[in-house]
Amino acid sequence: MYRLKTSAAFDSAHFLAGYEGKCANIHGHCWKIEAEFSGAELQSEGQERGMLTDFSVIKKAVRSLADSLDHTLIYEEGTLKDKTVQALNEENFRLTPVPFRPTAENFARYFFDKLAEKKLPVTLVRVYETQDNCAEYEADR
Repeated sequence: MYRLKTSAAFDSAHFLAGYEGKCANIHGHCWKIEAEFSGAELQSEGQERGMLTDFSVIKKAVRSLADSLDHTLIYEEGTLKDKTVQALNEENFRLTPVPFRPTAENFARYFFDKLAEKKLPVTLVRVYETQDNCAEYEADR
């Protein structure tokens, strides 16, 4: 089995609506996405001959996901009042609503699915919300 790994990082803020504790308040992280790609066979012809897939392709895909959330406030849809969203938009803050609670676990699945949609051989995504704490999502075997 061949395995490739790449990573990218982004800084953003989030909060966990309905959570009783410090994470209910807006706070930031330097998130890190690590994605692993694997397969049993290498390409046998063309430009990618001898490769599982081109590193530039997987690096670009992971970097694009990180860039889409960099320096933004990520929040679960429906958890901020319309007036709050309107006020933040009027101040030109960058907001990113997501259809899930913005936890490391949910981000791991979200990034996995986004990479799989691009037909990349993704098998595992690890999302670090701190240097020491991460969540993983991997393909069913």
